[in-house]
Amino acid sequence: MARKTKINRPAPGPRVTVKRPAEGELPTREDILAFVRTAQGQVGKREISRAFGIKGGDRLALKKLLQEMADDGQLAGNRKALRQKGFLPPVGAFDIVGRDSDGDLIAEPVQWNIDDGERPKAVLRESRAQRGRADVVIGVGDRVLAKTQRLDDEDYAYSIQPMKKLPNEKTRALGVYRANSSGGGGRLEPVDRKEMRSWIIDAGNEGEAKNGDLVRFDLVRSGRFGIPAAKVVDVLGNPDDQRQISLIAVHAHGIPDEFPPTVIDELEQLPRLTMAGRIDLRSMPLVTIDPVDARDHDDAVLAIPDDSADNPGGHIVWVAIADVAHYVVSGSRLDREARLRGNSVYFPDRVVPMLPEKISNDLCSLRELEDRPCLALEMVFDAQGHKRGHTFHRAMMRSHAKLSYQEAQAAIDGRSSDKAAGVLEGSLKPLWAAYKVLSKARDHRGPLDLNLPERKILLDASGRVERVFVPERLEAHRLIEEFMIQANVAAAETLEQNKVPLVYRVHEPPSAEKLRALADFLSSLDMVLPKAGQLKPSHFNEILTRAKGLPVADLVNEVVLRSQSQAVYARENLGHFGLFLRRYAHFTSPIRRYADLIVHRALIRALKFGKDGLVDKDIDDLGEIAMMISQAERRAMLAERETTDRLIAAFLSDKVGLEFDARVSGVTRSGLFVRLKESGADGFIPISTLGDEYFHHDEVHHALVGEKSRRGYRLGDQVRVKLVEAVPMAGALRFEMQSEPKSGHSAPGGGARGPKRQLGRSRSDGGRGRGRR
Repeated sequence: MARKTKINRPAPGPRVTVKRPAEGELPTREDILAFVRTAQGQVGKREISRAFGIKGGDRLALKKLLQEMADDGQLAGNRKALRQKGFLPPVGAFDIVGRDSDGDLIAEPVQWNIDDGERPKAVLRESRAQRGRADVVIGVGDRVLAKTQRLDDEDYAYSIQPMKKLPNEKTRALGVYRANSSGGGGRLEPVDRKEMRSWIIDAGNEGEAKNGDLVRFDLVRSGRFGIPAAKVVDVLGNPDDQRQISLIAVHAHGIPDEFPPTVIDELEQLPRLTMAGRIDLRSMPLVTIDPVDARDHDDAVLAIPDDSADNPGGHIVWVAIADVAHYVVSGSRLDREARLRGNSVYFPDRVVPMLPEKISNDLCSLRELEDRPCLALEMVFDAQGHKRGHTFHRAMMRSHAKLSYQEAQAAIDGRSSDKAAGVLEGSLKPLWAAYKVLSKARDHRGPLDLNLPERKILLDASGRVERVFVPERLEAHRLIEEFMIQANVAAAETLEQNKVPLVYRVHEPPSAEKLRALADFLSSLDMVLPKAGQLKPSHFNEILTRAKGLPVADLVNEVVLRSQSQAVYARENLGHFGLFLRRYAHFTSPIRRYADLIVHRALIRALKFGKDGLVDKDIDDLGEIAMMISQAERRAMLAERETTDRLIAAFLSDKVGLEFDARVSGVTRSGLFVRLKESGADGFIPISTLGDEYFHHDEVHHALVGEKSRRGYRLGDQVRVKLVEAVPMAGALRFEMQSEPKSGHSAPGGGARGPKRQLGRSRSDGGRGRGRR
């Protein structure tokens, strides 16, 4: 939008006064409409009667008048909640559906009669008391209860002031339109596996939607008791035509995927780059080592043997990170947009970047043989891998080689490509020598060492899944990870020493409740978990090591993982349990994470590197920023996982009826979740299909156990399953168990008893029962 709406904060709503009619008379229609428009709170027949002093038999006359006004289109709603037709009530529920070009949140009313015309847009404004409060941070996709104020404005009909955030239910009705072969209309295919219901769309209610389009819809009735049907209100794109199945997750989670024109315009006014205030590192043979398909490169590394006499066997490690803060200045439109996004979102079919491509893939990406601004960190380590000191610099660098993890590893293993051969002696071998030393200190520290294979999806030219695989984890991956961890620690240490506030990356120890559940489970395997006060990540590693020789190694790894808390961002330093570090911050990926950009600005301020550092207002807002980017990270993780599930469900949709090897990955009262061994696909087996007896949920042993046979299925079990249903757009797979239940999983009396379920068919009757640390 070309113009920003100026919204004046209204005074608290006045008590509505009305002119009472003479006894025996009714208020005029205009008086009733004025009262309905201005009254605070819900207005119905009772409130109107009280306001105008209507009593006795006159109430029947009022009821008739209100009905006539409704029939004439002046009023909408029901006798308990009336509103002027085409107007919103003073208080109502709203869905936050997007942002305008100025970054303001835009809302739509949850309830709206389509006969009243187009659903009105409202701009959200927060009171001063709400700003910065973590419990009321509101973003796209949220639902709020809010006060409304009508605006005399060409862009928005209303402004709303949130009163509270409503429960996080499904707020956006999305589906994929499937057109009838003839006669118009069609049906909506669900995109949410928790709401697997299709809706009919009558001819004429499909709007501009074409077959396969992702749409947002409203439910409408034909008459008071009519069967609900869907009406398309917005066409969002076609996941098939665009070869972007991620389009569903983007809209379902309110992820902004287009940059407003005002942000794009600002790219033409970026600060000019000079050498002023920077040291020159362009002659140093820094290299980038990234995934083979990486488009942006925000870190480069180098190691040099330390020739100081007082540090024999020591190493100097350089980590250079793209200087995004030079281009993305606090308070700019670029900055506001980056903060709203929180992070880049990586889908198998595309990337939704935090920053426009001109910055993320060009000006800030540490391209091979091109000059780029950076924040460089020089760290000195002794022969045991302990850090002796570090220094930050603002610099200009030039990457001497762009390598993939596989290419760098192959060079170290004696199979150099032509490019890698050119930096093998000067860059790669010194890097590996330094890593060997640093790994000693890491092993002594004992961070949590979970085996978490990450599946990767390879798409063909049409956007379909070609294959699913788990990439080999190389020493090159661990090398870069360790150097980045050391750089992140150094950033946190420097900011604390200079007393400059920052956003920490925190990971708290497991909760007491989760530890009790884990201890109960381990006791069934004759393993003991130390008391909470003595617990360290190394204790979990000992358990994982002991489990490696057992048939239940995968099970133990899964249960230990589920006992851990989730890492988040916070203004307060709570430590990082998983890495076993006292202080930790994200510094190494400012192109794709807003938290890192905040840390960069804090370092610029602390070390007086320039005028583009952290400003006072940012410091005041750090608590809110931490909450927002933590929510954005969780949103991204969920969207990425859902998109992966949809792609794999589509990949398997023509394999219904086939059998697969799998592992039980989850146990609930309603059934089993399984993960296929070959593709990593996740699916569900309803408890009602498991066999010819009742099964009980044993929470302690993570098992479903038969009431009579006392045989069952447990988390981690290797099983054989048959695919019976695939719903690609919802990412849903349903399986039937082919493996017999096992004994020794516990007895129905030995654990929490789940509710009895409907008997399923048995065999006898023909049925089958880069991580974020």
